[in-house]
This record gives sequence, C-alpha cells and structure tokens, in this order.
Amino acid sequence: MRSQWTLLFGIFFALIVAIFAVINVDSVSVNYLFGESEWPLILVILSSVFMGGIIIGSVGLFRLFVLQRRVRALSKENAALQTELMTYKNQDKTDKKVEEPVVEDIH
Repeated sequence: MRSQWTLLFGIFFALIVAIFAVINVDSVSVNYLFGESEWPLILVILSSVFMGGIIIGSVGLFRLFVLQRRVRALSKENAALQTELMTYKNQDKTDKKVEEPVVEDIH
C-alpha cells in the first residue's frame, strides 16, 4: 500500500511540475562558471527536477548499499553466535553425568 501512495505522490508532483513548467515558457539567462546562455524556462525547470531526482536516487542507492552491507555483517554475526550457542548446549549435555540408581543387594 505504501508503494501505491508513493506512486500517486510522484504522479501528482510530476503533474504540478509539468503545469508549472508549461506556464513559464519565457527565455531566461543561465549563468555558468565559464559563460552565460539563454534557455527557455521550461527546460531549466525540467532539468532541475531531473537533476534533483538523480541526486535523491543516488543518495537512496548509497543508503541501500550501506544497509545491505550491514545486514550481511549482522547475518554472519548471528550465524556465528547461533553455532556458538549450539556448541555450548552440546557441551552441557555431554558434561552432565548420568547417575545410575544405586541398587542394594538384599541377600
């Protein structure tokens, strides 16, 4: 259900950006570090949204990668602790001596 809400929010946001971009079709001056040029405002808006999406996606992928590494490390640690626990349980079973009942000879 969460992914459906995320998709609906994304479509709504894209619709708002598209309407805003279509309304602003005037030519604007874009200053770069090495020069200046005239671009339609619609291209500036859409390219800014696209670059923002790429940046957000990259940060999300990086966080996903870090979390997957953490999950793998914790899974290995969990497996090691499980085997250690099993060895302790097995040692406890073998260390306990089985006491046989004392049978007294009545004769």
